[in-house]
Amino acid sequence: MEGDGSAAAASWYQPASPPREACVYSSCYCEENVWKLCDYIKNHDQYPLEECYAVFISNERKMDYHVVLLHVSSEGQSFIYDLDTVLPFPCLFDTYVEDAFKSDDDIHPQFRRKFRVIRADSYLKHFASDRSHMKDSSGNWREPPPPYPCIETGEVEAQRTGLAGMMYGKEKVFRSRAMMLASCWNIGCTYHQ
Repeated sequence: MEGDGSAAAASWYQPASPPREACVYSSCYCEENVWKLCDYIKNHDQYPLEECYAVFISNERKMDYHVVLLHVSSEGQSFIYDLDTVLPFPCLFDTYVEDAFKSDDDIHPQFRRKFRVIRADSYLKHFASDRSHMKDSSGNWREPPPPYPCIETGEVEAQRTGLAGMMYGKEKVFRSRAMMLASCWNIGCTYHQ
């Protein structure tokens, strides 16, 4: 594990993924990076997939988004896997929340974060993307696409709703950091202020 604080606090923890540099990664495609992490966990049987969640982070204006993986370990500690951060990989949940999610108090209400927590098994089954959201109005890529084919799950509704359906669909949305923390508490995360 990277970083000294997280490593010392959770020295017993065996990461659910390969090291950051060995993960499937494409810049600006965090939703696919997390899907690939979920798929890795499913195929390696180190931890039950039921302990893992995709967490979409966005705002009311839907101006941007980010996706991370949450592992709620049955051993009592929770970890965030974020391939786009300078924080440790994986990072203790408490550390990640404190260092990445500063208070919403200084953020205009329309830009305050919303969190959508989706079980990893559901994410693997329902997420699909044709990557059209990454093209400009002329059809040019805003960022180079991943080298592998688009993720297709075979679910008809997922093909129709794609990324927008995952971010803004029927799953529960947490409208604040506090609500997300409360939800994570209910699924087994621990958080200490």
